[in-house]
Amino acid sequence: MDDQTKARLSLRTLAAQALGMHDPVTKGIVQPIHMSATYLRDSDNGYRAGYVYGHTDNVSVQQAEHLIAALEGADEALLFGSGMAAATTVLLALEKPTHIIASQVMYWGFRSWLREIGRYGHTVTFVETSDLDAVRAAVRPGETGLFWIETPSNPLWTITDIAAICDIAHAADALVCVDSTVATPIFTRPLALGADIVMHSATKYLNGHSDVIAGALAVASDGPLWRRIAKMRGQLGGALNPFDAWLLMRGMRTLDVRVRAQAKSAASLVERLVGHPAVSTVLYPGLATHPGHAVAMRQMTGGFGGMFSLRIGKGEKAAIAVAACVELWKRATSLGGVESLIEHRASIEGEGSPCPGDLLRFSVGLEDADELYFDLTRALSVAL
Repeated sequence: MDDQTKARLSLRTLAAQALGMHDPVTKGIVQPIHMSATYLRDSDNGYRAGYVYGHTDNVSVQQAEHLIAALEGADEALLFGSGMAAATTVLLALEKPTHIIASQVMYWGFRSWLREIGRYGHTVTFVETSDLDAVRAAVRPGETGLFWIETPSNPLWTITDIAAICDIAHAADALVCVDSTVATPIFTRPLALGADIVMHSATKYLNGHSDVIAGALAVASDGPLWRRIAKMRGQLGGALNPFDAWLLMRGMRTLDVRVRAQAKSAASLVERLVGHPAVSTVLYPGLATHPGHAVAMRQMTGGFGGMFSLRIGKGEKAAIAVAACVELWKRATSLGGVESLIEHRASIEGEGSPCPGDLLRFSVGLEDADELYFDLTRALSVAL
């Protein structure tokens, strides 16, 4: 599929047709899995086919990367063995000690790693990035080189104005990387808003079936940092394996229809849960009362995602009791799969977590929304 065709087609069509890829040998509409770890040299000892060794050169991985790049409107994309591998490689590839501004609320695993970033010579300032004045105040001229933004932020679902952050960052000669795992390219395309790199835990919505661990980076345009990231992925052995790349490609073909259905169900559930006597606060950017709703309306197109959180009025013990009483909602870490999940985040994140103890996080799957609502409200009765 050429660039002109890509430009005129919807994301749903690009994903469903996997950019029109097919098996050139059999004409099969599903590509085979290319598992070879090594490749034949030419008679003159060269590699005219372009493939040298499997840890960085693999057709199955590259096919999934091409689709992610197309969905994000990126110049190029790279796949990694996990979301953490993708995220940490960005920072490890920084050329010199750098001051980093990062969202105060984000995926706890990466936040924990950032808190120890000093061992690599970098410094980090955690800021509520929805507060643009606080972001401006955190900039250190000549030192700040990277902004790491997660929006919507997990698990409070605060919204950061990506375009405004990019203006602040670029004025300081800094780059912006956006963790857009929850929004997906279906609802937000950070590169179109000025971001330099977009990151996904591809384990979540991109794959959508809770059977792959993967991470992805996509870049607006090639540059020194991106080349170091690509080189470091090979040096550290961080690339995704072919079988998981094939599964990821299969999952992405239904990305558009999945996330739109999940967002629709989430919005329906949230509307009915507002005002529930056991719930003190409903956190969801699609609510008009959400502090970031106006920004979300500008930068999230067509939906507000399939994630929401509830704060339980009677506190932490009551929240844990609610999670213990559900049947359809599965008590498990992760998000973005076809099954609906519930989790008490504070007990997972541990000491230093910005997550309130009374909060429950919900990932809406593809089950019937009415049945999910009945199951949840029955469980909420123990917190009245």
